[in-house]
This record gives sequence, structure tokens and C-alpha cells, in this order.
Amino acid sequence: MRDRTWEEFATQLAGVARDLLAQESVQDTLDRIAEHCVELVDGCETAGILSLEGSGVHTLSATSSLVYESDRLQEKSGEGPCFDAARTGEAVLRIRDMTTWTEHWPVYTPRARELGIGSMMGFLLYTRTDTLGALNVYSTRPDAFTEASEHVGWLLASHAAVAFSSARTHEQLQTAMGSRHTIGAAVGVVMERYGITEDQAFAVLTKSSQDHNTKLRDVARTVTETGKVPGAK
Repeated sequence: MRDRTWEEFATQLAGVARDLLAQESVQDTLDRIAEHCVELVDGCETAGILSLEGSGVHTLSATSSLVYESDRLQEKSGEGPCFDAARTGEAVLRIRDMTTWTEHWPVYTPRARELGIGSMMGFLLYTRTDTLGALNVYSTRPDAFTEASEHVGWLLASHAAVAFSSARTHEQLQTAMGSRHTIGAAVGVVMERYGITEDQAFAVLTKSSQDHNTKLRDVARTVTETGKVPGAK
């Protein structure tokens, strides 16, 4: 493990956990997860995080262009480690040598070798209630990853999933609180402008939202910025 003991790694992992929870946004958290992977996982040269929605592959973070190219190749070919992980729910996938997986992924594997991928590992990012995506690590060398690499990656992915989930929940809460404040302010504007009750003002905003197929928070933002309800006289 890069000349470190498990005790030293445990200390490093504790520092990683604190660092991830200290990030100010979901994107910052994702970027730090990928960076820590390169720092801590033996054999890892580059890393990335992706999510899979149907046949669409979305790169959430990457430490190099190789990650983006691999993700786009998987999306284009409709096969590869991220699809296998999503379909099987397998927590860890280690590919020792990409040349041995040609029959398994006949389209992805040859192109991956052309990109310079020699070996790779994938880890599901999940909590008890959510599957959040996958953490993928790459090396240009075949057989770059050992059992120790796999254990370290799995431990890092476990901490990363918790931090990712926490950051996403916090961001959603902040967005919801911001929307509630904006809607409340807009209700006040409409009440004053039309001399109506709070319930009636909220109904006016809701009708505008429905008539224009626009989210309520966006209608409220327009009202607070312009003093006018879209579509109202």
C-alpha cells in the first residue's frame, strides 16, 4: 500500500472523511472524491464518478480527459463496467487486464485499449436508501490493481457515498429553503398589489405557474424582481 501500514491508511481515511464533509458544494465533494482516489488507491492514475440514467452515462467528476472518453465510449457502445454494475448491483468490479474482456464487452474493450486503458476498477456509490453512481479508477498498465487496491478503493467509496449523499441532501435543503423564502416574498408582493388575502395571493401564483407551465419558484422569482405576476392584468 505505497509503503504505508493499515494504521497509517486509517488515519488518512479519517482525514478524507473530514475533508469531504467540509466541502461547500456537491460538485466540490465529487471532485475531492476523485482526487483522493488517485492519491490513495495503489495503481490508480486517474479516476472519475458517473451516474447512469437509462442508456445515458453522465460524468459527474473526472481527474483527466481519459475518464470522459471512457464514459462516452460506454454510452455510445451501450456496454462496459458502469452498465454491468448498474444491472447486477455488484459493489466492486476489478478488471485486471482489458485485453481479456474482449468477448465480454466486444465493442467497448478494444476501444478502451486504444484509449490507453490497461486495467480498471469500479465501485458502486450507495447508501442503505440510494444508489448514487459509480466511482471508477483507471491505470494505463495491465494488472495495476491488487487486492489491497480493491480494499482501499472500497473503503474510500463507502466514505464517499456517505459524503456525496450528505452534500446532495444539504444542497436540496438549501434550495428548498431558498424557494420557500422567494415564494413567501412573492405572496407578500401579490397581497399588497391586489389587496387580497394570503391564500388568494398563493392561488394567483399557482394559477400563473399552471397557465405558463412554469415552476412556482420561477414565477415567484419573476414577481419579486418585477412586481408583476406573469399573465395577470
